[in-house]
This record gives sequence, structure tokens and C-alpha cells, in this order.
Amino acid sequence: MTGARSIACVVACVSLGRPVTAVAQVTTAQYDNARTGALLTEKALTPRTVGVATFGKTNVITVDGDVYAQVLHLPHVAIASKGIRSVIFVATEHNSVYAFDAASPGEPLWHVNLSHVAPGASAVPSRDVLCPFIRPEVGITATPVIDTTTGTIYVLARTKESGRYVQRLHALDVATGKPRHSPVEIHASVRGAGAGSSGGMVTFDPLRENPRAALLLVDGHVIASWASSCDVGPFHGWIMAYDAHTLAQVAAFNTTPDGSDGGVWQGDAGLAADEHGRIYAATGNGTFDAATPNGRDYGDAVLELTLGATGFVVSDFFAPSNQKLLEEQDGDLGSGAPLLLPDQRGAHRHLLVLGGKGAGVYLLDRDNLGRFDPSSDRAAVETMTAPGMVMGASAYWNGQVYSVWSDDVVKAFALTNGQLGAAPAAKGTHVFTDPGATPTISANGAADGIMWVVETKTWNGADRRAVLHAFDATNVAHELYSSEMNAARDRAGTAVRFAIPTVAAGRVYVGAKGEVDVYGLLAAPR
Repeated sequence: MTGARSIACVVACVSLGRPVTAVAQVTTAQYDNARTGALLTEKALTPRTVGVATFGKTNVITVDGDVYAQVLHLPHVAIASKGIRSVIFVATEHNSVYAFDAASPGEPLWHVNLSHVAPGASAVPSRDVLCPFIRPEVGITATPVIDTTTGTIYVLARTKESGRYVQRLHALDVATGKPRHSPVEIHASVRGAGAGSSGGMVTFDPLRENPRAALLLVDGHVIASWASSCDVGPFHGWIMAYDAHTLAQVAAFNTTPDGSDGGVWQGDAGLAADEHGRIYAATGNGTFDAATPNGRDYGDAVLELTLGATGFVVSDFFAPSNQKLLEEQDGDLGSGAPLLLPDQRGAHRHLLVLGGKGAGVYLLDRDNLGRFDPSSDRAAVETMTAPGMVMGASAYWNGQVYSVWSDDVVKAFALTNGQLGAAPAAKGTHVFTDPGATPTISANGAADGIMWVVETKTWNGADRRAVLHAFDATNVAHELYSSEMNAARDRAGTAVRFAIPTVAAGRVYVGAKGEVDVYGLLAAPR
């Protein structure tokens, strides 16, 4: 049975003639293209079953590199000679992609190393990019994405090949790890006079440009984006689209073609897309002149992009009134990532929420983002100020928006008729330092919600262990569990920055340095 056929079993809800109940299928970062961060099919993990006496670390999966990408999960994949398995997919900075049995993660079902596409190639040493944020090597950082209709996982990898730096988009069979197409090398040039330009063209630099935001699959296209490593210039923000069936490049967009910077970081969370295929991205510090005639530079902005016959078009945007100050003070708006909220009642039905390093949080109308007004942010539906930097995405479940900002506690804000409460409906007591976190919600529909958060590494601090926290999503003041409550049994591996937990089929997966820690319900004592 091919990988495509095995995925068809999931879609048709039939596997070897047996009905398949609703099971977790995690094909993209934060569970869906709206980036809600919510898994709504979890029945085993509930506020009643998750506690230090009943829940803890059950496995450690050792891999060959650090795991920054979020773990993905598919049920009922047909693996040759091994039968139908529920599979988790792990990508590492050593350029490896692994498939493990989700229920019994021993030896990998398959393992490929994408550096082997070229003789003598390796992941890029961190010293070459002049940035210690991801070390000792930079390979696969962006969370891959899976196309369930073809059984393909798309992965973006960085290599160093005989002194040459290369980035490639790969398409692998989920059942075997074998390539479905020859990988495509990332190349792009756009007209512009910006930083690093030559002859009136700005060209993509595979050494300087670093992909951190998760890959996005929308309308048959794989969307990837780039920023830099540690603001090492010259660099720009790039967003590119590739045909999911052929890997042919169909669009390349530069956020600051006549200026500099404007990277797409988003705290490793993903670009978002709505049901109409409109794509939403946030940019960091950089040149901004989009509000002037013929201006094309979008530093510190939220972009709405549509993909047409001639490439990407900026159909709308929002830039805060203090954009210039943000740029001067390294207050990247694009340190945060967009969350698209479900349709609301009231004057603003289609909303987006996003915050940035400058501590501004914005609730925006996706039907009219508001562009730029230097005198005020009145185009925003709401604004608020976070106590610390926002360096990730919020999550949404059951009428509440969940946020974990730097140097702050977990908070849940009620969303009613398109309005967020000015004060949180509930908040915790444990303070999360830099960089805060992007939360995950697990629930059984509208019941049994749990908010999961991983406490990760500060930007300039010593290595520390990751900490998995679980809070009752109906009242986040109630912490259900922490991996430090029974540290001898449950302590996680060394933290990597921005790790986002994955909940799937009764288990929680936490990426760390050289491993994935697996948490679940403990066997009842005998």
C-alpha cells in the first residue's frame, strides 16, 4: 500500500475494513491554517486525568539533532512490512526527518537525512551564520507540513556544500521517507535597490536568510518564509510559494525590496491563511514606506497576501502608528504571529489577533486591516499593552483567547461579539520569562479543555531544562500539572527556544536538544 493510499484511509475513515473513530491528525503547526492551536478530538487527557499522580513522562525519543520544529502526527499510515501505524514525524537541526510509531516510539519506522542530497554536505554550522540562537548547527527549523491527499510531507532544509550554502524544499512520502520529487533549490530575485542589491535586483541569500516560521499548505501551494539569524545583514523578509505537486516556484515576495530587514520570524509559529486563501504574515523591524506613493517596504507590518497569476499581491496591511519607534528600539511587530479567530457576531466578523516585541497587542478586522495612520491606531478593533514582549502566537478555544507573554503569567481573555475583554477572564500565577510561549489547547469539542505550555530557553541565558505545564482551560488559574512537580520522573530535556508542544491521541510531545520527550497517562499501579 502506498503512502497516498494510507492517508486515504484516514480521509475515508476506513482502514482495512474497520471504522476509524475521530483521531488526532496533526498535519501543520498549531493544528490548522488559522493557527488556533486547538486540538478538538482529545478524549484521554482531561482536567480529571492530568495530574502528577496519573500523568508524566513515558518515553524519551533520542534523535541526532535539536528539535525546533513542532512534532506532527498521522494515524493509520501503512508502513511497508510493518502494517498500519499511528506515526509521529520529527525533524531536526541535523537535517534528519524521522517517523516513529506514536504508541511505541522505539527504533524509527524510517529515517532520512536531507544533507545527503549532495556529497559532503552538512547542516550549516552556527558559527557560519554568526548567530548563537540555534547551535551548534542549523538545518531544519521551520515546522514541516503534510498534504494528506497525496501522503507527502514538505520539509525545508539548510546545507553547507563545499563552502557553498544551499536551502532546498523537499517532498517526502510519509510512509517511506523517500522523495516524491527531486528537491528544489531555493532561488529568488526581485526588482529593487535595497540592502545587498546589485544591478537593480535583490537576490535571496541562502546564508543570511533563515526560515523560522512554520510552512503553510494552502490551495495546492507550499508557502515558506524567511528572516535572518540575529539580524545579521544584509537581509530581507521573503515569502515564497511552490506548487505542491511539482515543487515549481510560483511566487517570490520581498518585504523590503527598496530597503532592508523586515524579516518574518513569528516565534517559530506559522503564517496563517483563511478559507479564501488569503495569507497573513507579520514582519519585524525594517524599512517602511508602504503608506507613501509607490512605497513597497513593509517593516513592522501585518500583511494580507493573495496569490495571483503574477505572484503575490499585498491586498491589505496594518502598521502600528509607532512603527518608526518600533524600528528604532528593536520592537519587532513580527516577533509575534497571527491567530485568525472564528467568525464573530457584531460589526467585525473576521478578526486577527497579534502582538509584538514592543508589547503592543492588536485585534484587527481582516476585512479592513487599516493600513497606516501615524497619528493613532484607531483602525484596530482593539489594542492593549502586554507587560512584556510578545514572541509567539496566542491560541483560541471555546470563546477564549489564550496568551503567554514574556515576563507574564498565562492569561485567558473572553471573546464576545468580536470584542476581547479588557482584563483577562482568568490568569495564572507562575511567571514565564523571555520569550513567553505559544500555547496549545487540547479538548473534546467544547469540553475538557487543557492549556499546554512549554517553558523554554531565554535568548542569552545558560541552558536550562524545558518545563511542560498544563492548565485547566476553563480557568487557567488552576495549574493541573508541571513536569517539575516530580522532576526525578518527569523532567524534560534541555530547552530549545520557542518549542510548541504537540498533543495527539492521549500524548504530549515536547521538542528539546537532541530528543523529544513524550508525556501521557501513567500505567495504574499494580
